[in-house]
Amino acid sequence: MLEVGRIAKIHGLRGEVIVVLSSDRTERVQSGSVLLAPPVGGSDPDEPGSVELCVRTARPHSGRWIVAFDGRNSREAVEDLRGRSLFAEPLEVDGVLWVHDLVGAVVSTVDGIERGVVDSVQDNPAADLLVLDSGALIPVVFIVDGPTDGRLVVEVPDGLFELFESGG
Repeated sequence: MLEVGRIAKIHGLRGEVIVVLSSDRTERVQSGSVLLAPPVGGSDPDEPGSVELCVRTARPHSGRWIVAFDGRNSREAVEDLRGRSLFAEPLEVDGVLWVHDLVGAVVSTVDGIERGVVDSVQDNPAADLLVLDSGALIPVVFIVDGPTDGRLVVEVPDGLFELFESGG
């Protein structure tokens, strides 16, 4: 499950809430979408007290969303949701790389040399960077295959790893 947003506050008297999405995928709040909300401060949607919410309606409002959930038709019915994070299943989109699929993947070059495991993905203006457990940084634009079965194949310019290994 991925964290996709947070319920910031209640909006009005009819059970609507203001949702701040942390995802750029607006289909997360489309009618019929199912979101899980652990207790306030919780980060595990499977923990006791988590609530399953089905989006009834949503509309954009000042860079956020006004959302109503099935079965919650009054201010009192959504009071317990204020401040909760929202989680959803990962989306399957062809040709799109997701951080949760990259972290933990074993990285090898096209000639089969393993270069390490992805510890994180670092935001960078030119291209996001794979941060390997060895400390090496690889722009994601050099990924030529994967992630498949926890593996990525990269084709990097000559000398990239040598530059890193020499400390230069």
